[in-house]
Amino acid sequence: NDLFLFILLNIVFLPATSAIGESCHATKPNMLNVHLVPHTHDDVGWLKTVDQYYYGDRNDIQHAGVQYILDSVVDQLLKNPDRRFIYVETAFFYRWWKQQSSSMQQTVKQLVNEGRLEFVNGGWCMSDEATTHYSAVIDQMTMGLRFLNETFGPCGRPRVAWHIDPFGHAREHASMFAQMGYDGFFFGRLDYQDRARRMIDKEQELLWRASDSLTPPMADLFTGILPNGYNPPQGFCWDQSCDDPPIRDDPDLEDYNVDDVVNRFLTIASAQAAVYKTNHIIMTMGSDFQYENANLWYKNLDKLIHYVNAQQANGIKVNVLYSTPSCYLQELHRANLTWSLKTDDFFPYADDAHDFWTGYFTSRPALKRYERISNSNLQVTCNQLEVLGGPVSRNGHFGEGDSQTMMKAMAVAQHHDAVSGTEKQHVANDYARRLANGWQHCQVVVSNSLAALSGSSAQRIYCDNLNISVCPLTESSKKFSVNVYNPLARPVTWPVRLPVNGTAYTVSDAKGKAVDCQVSVVPVSRATQEVRRNWGFAVNELVFQVQAPPLGYSTYSVSLVKDGPPPTSTKYNASDGNNSQSDQPSGAYIFRPNSSTPFIISQTAKTETVQNSVVQEVRQWFAPWVSQVVRLYADSRALELEWTVGPLPIDDSLGKEVITRLDTSIKTSEIFYTDSNGREVLQRKKDFRPTWHLKQSEPIAGNYYPINSRAFIKDDVDQLTVVTDRSQGGGSIHNGSLEIMLHRRLLYDDVRGVGEPLNETSNIFPEGLVVRGRLLLSLDPPPTAADTHRPLAQEMVLQPLLTFTDGNLNPHTQLEVSEEGENDRFSGLQAALPPAVHLLTLTQWDKDSVLLRLEHQFQSWESKVNSQPVTINLQKLFSTLEVLGMSELNLSANQWKDEMIRFDWKPQTGTGHTHTYSVNLMTIWPTVLQITFILDYMYKLFPTDF
Repeated sequence: NDLFLFILLNIVFLPATSAIGESCHATKPNMLNVHLVPHTHDDVGWLKTVDQYYYGDRNDIQHAGVQYILDSVVDQLLKNPDRRFIYVETAFFYRWWKQQSSSMQQTVKQLVNEGRLEFVNGGWCMSDEATTHYSAVIDQMTMGLRFLNETFGPCGRPRVAWHIDPFGHAREHASMFAQMGYDGFFFGRLDYQDRARRMIDKEQELLWRASDSLTPPMADLFTGILPNGYNPPQGFCWDQSCDDPPIRDDPDLEDYNVDDVVNRFLTIASAQAAVYKTNHIIMTMGSDFQYENANLWYKNLDKLIHYVNAQQANGIKVNVLYSTPSCYLQELHRANLTWSLKTDDFFPYADDAHDFWTGYFTSRPALKRYERISNSNLQVTCNQLEVLGGPVSRNGHFGEGDSQTMMKAMAVAQHHDAVSGTEKQHVANDYARRLANGWQHCQVVVSNSLAALSGSSAQRIYCDNLNISVCPLTESSKKFSVNVYNPLARPVTWPVRLPVNGTAYTVSDAKGKAVDCQVSVVPVSRATQEVRRNWGFAVNELVFQVQAPPLGYSTYSVSLVKDGPPPTSTKYNASDGNNSQSDQPSGAYIFRPNSSTPFIISQTAKTETVQNSVVQEVRQWFAPWVSQVVRLYADSRALELEWTVGPLPIDDSLGKEVITRLDTSIKTSEIFYTDSNGREVLQRKKDFRPTWHLKQSEPIAGNYYPINSRAFIKDDVDQLTVVTDRSQGGGSIHNGSLEIMLHRRLLYDDVRGVGEPLNETSNIFPEGLVVRGRLLLSLDPPPTAADTHRPLAQEMVLQPLLTFTDGNLNPHTQLEVSEEGENDRFSGLQAALPPAVHLLTLTQWDKDSVLLRLEHQFQSWESKVNSQPVTINLQKLFSTLEVLGMSELNLSANQWKDEMIRFDWKPQTGTGHTHTYSVNLMTIWPTVLQITFILDYMYKLFPTDF
């Protein structure tokens, strides 16, 4: 079963009470109640950077200044106690809050306490749902919700999830929101065919059962589809960026228009009520970066409410009120109706027949990979090692470490115009810069922690370009050490490839004893030499397998002995918008190939092979800009496919979308499977949607889905699983085949707002970006396939961290210590966790508090062995922490679990019931239920040797 387990130490929460009901305006049961929700949608970067949006800089690109929005809204809320406003993006509010005087902060707290200013969603950003990994989403939600909890207490806790702009919606997101305690979820975008059917059947509000493993209603989430996306009804936008006329209510003036406004509003309200189920409807009164001059909005909304409600005296049964999503949701709950049940997701999203938003599943593949690497670095360094190394990790031999910089950079990167790849180029550069800056701060934490744990004060070297065989230390040094830190809670065996210039090396442990591993030297491939250009000069790669203990490290010494000098890739031509069906081109959002038949780059390939006791590999060149290596390591569970694509040629004035396709004899019956945000797996079927009859208009793009970590095809005999190293788009267009989109370069804007084509270049690659990545392929019998691909996906997301020290720099490094000195091997756990249990998060919460997330990672149906319940003794879990006590929290760690009360909703089909369980103080059963604990602990000064 899906399960998240959390452990938190010594944190204080206020009681989880709420005054939502008391702050809501009264409604009228015998009338149509129209809930007006004033709001702004503030992208945490898109056309401008985060900083530019906050300060209102670069208004030549887009007029937007978030600080002025918050200033203006607070001022206007104070002028009329009936007014309401909701705010979403904590990343912006946090900045604004820090700049306010104490008196203004008290004023805002009062507005929050009275329900006049309400926070919804509450994450650091409004995350993308297609290209994000669930671990990073949980982190960014926890960061935002923690700030609101500590600043405003229970009145600041959002009760509604609000994803009004993401381009399709993932089931795992709904599951997470339910486990975080939200009463409901509202969004604006869904497939145009899906919406049309739901309007007819009055199913635009539904109950989403978001897990096939968790017992209902644990992952049940009431879900509402907003009527106008997140915009106001046509003709009722009163922002400074709008052109709609204001309400002119002086009858002595010639342009008096109250009657017209009221009649148009009543017509719109009546039409909306006809496609919803209750006598309550919601209208979003705002849009992108609106309310910078909130007086414009509120002055007209005050008049609208007054003049429409005045018609009640004439028998018009419409009641208009200021409201919030929580107040609206409360009325729907009071209606005590049954709601249609949904168990799949809302992908792919199309807003017209030829406009499928499936291109962004792959857009900016380099940024997508950098975000995934950064997530690994955050979990490994700023989080785990900070805890395991103790207080010295934050301020030790190598200076003062900082985890917050990386946490905030990663949180911002989850935004639906960040890792999605749908931002302008200069904004993408800013996201990458923030991640790089966060990693620099994290390196201090790593160095301090490893120094404390190992007893070595040697300078640590970080080689961030090993994927293109660049590491100045290993290329030049004759003697160096490699520290391999494993962030997983089970031991791993991992292939290490280091750029070198020698032809023979020995590898031993830190005390000089030869280790039991095979070592080989292979030449650097031509493709790698071309990609790295003049960055590195190694002619060879040293290849050997390392073993690292759970949540710990092993150290290896490398010494120079002798000196010295699968499937084919295919491409689609991207649509330029010129054909008989539609003029929609491919772009950052939209995927629309010119043809349903891909163009084969080359039927033949230039090939060379490398074979030794450590690795066998076939290197293939299909064109000057496309190559791949098919690689198999000794004793490996999977075949590795390393691909290098770019610069994509555009001399023919056509954009390119490059895929790799795996053709097999597996009998798939047009069915394949993809993960949801790296967590549970969903079944997909070609040209099919579970909840409506699909009229397919784009046979390729309309069958692409997001792949966050893995996808597979299977029959009764075989299952082929592909594990990706970043979020990518893919599908099974033909029976027995699975294709993954690798890289995109486009020459036209797709008219979805970004205003520039997805044509990536850089200072190093001015002729077009070159991207390199890895896929892992495993072929297993279906009953045991999950036992292989789940661990493979984990290892791809949380890879071992390699750090290096030069043996010639310091006689007291790891290579030269006495027998009783260096700890060359360490584990933060007393024993490895069972295969079914994944350590998701281990991070410092405050001075004496640690947050731990454990999860049962297998779905209930996946594995005969690993889908069973598991018992863990928390008291005997860590080697450096002694657990003294614990209390339970929810998924986002902002509520006590026994105080988390959610609305109960009745499905039209299926069952809904609560699940009871018992928990021993120090033992947990992950498959029973998601559990969160506060643990009291004592840090052990001397780590236990593994």
